[in-house]
Amino acid sequence: MTTTRYVYIPKTKDVGVMLREIQFDWYPGFSISQKQKSIRSLHDNIRALGIQNILEVSSKSENELGVHLSAFNMFFTTKKFGRQISVESAFQGSKVFDRGGPLTDLYSKTPIEAKKDERLQNLGNIIGFRFFEYNFDTKPRTLFYDWLYINALSQNKKALEEIIKYEAFTDIEFNPAKSINCQAYSVALAVSLLKNGLFERALMSLDMFKKIMKEEYIKQDTNRKIQLKLI
Repeated sequence: MTTTRYVYIPKTKDVGVMLREIQFDWYPGFSISQKQKSIRSLHDNIRALGIQNILEVSSKSENELGVHLSAFNMFFTTKKFGRQISVESAFQGSKVFDRGGPLTDLYSKTPIEAKKDERLQNLGNIIGFRFFEYNFDTKPRTLFYDWLYINALSQNKKALEEIIKYEAFTDIEFNPAKSINCQAYSVALAVSLLKNGLFERALMSLDMFKKIMKEEYIKQDTNRKIQLKLI
């Protein structure tokens, strides 16, 4: 059977990410070997477009760097409290719902424990995010996740040196019809910042991050509406 996924291509002349929808052969099943067959098919079809250097960003990646960049495997240390947290646990624990949250105890949980915590399904709609002293609305849609992920990535110097070698990024698990945030998109956005010389400036403050990302998020919201109409 065939399906589609996006490839995320960092822009180099301005900050942002180009998306291309790619059709490829899907190998059903939950095993890593099946996922990796699907990834190979996806990447082969991307290469047919002339994009050669592609990194799968997920725990299913055949590349060690791609596995490390998974939100489940990337940890960072908070500057104020010196706590080590995974990106996934930080994201889940920072959700604010109309009936509760944030669930900051999830910061100390494993990524799998944090994502599967039953309270996440029982507190109503997400109305924002709160990560220590930082507060985020639900729009722009991926702002909090991108900010969190890229801040964590800034502490992984070796990964930063490696990701700029890639032309494009994928995440075999991400389906825009079911999810909003995509780690491959965040990595591509980080590469765009690096290649435009704005990576460090963007992380100077949350306001600066928002300012630099403003045009990208306007385009992203427009593209999201188009994607949902087509699904």
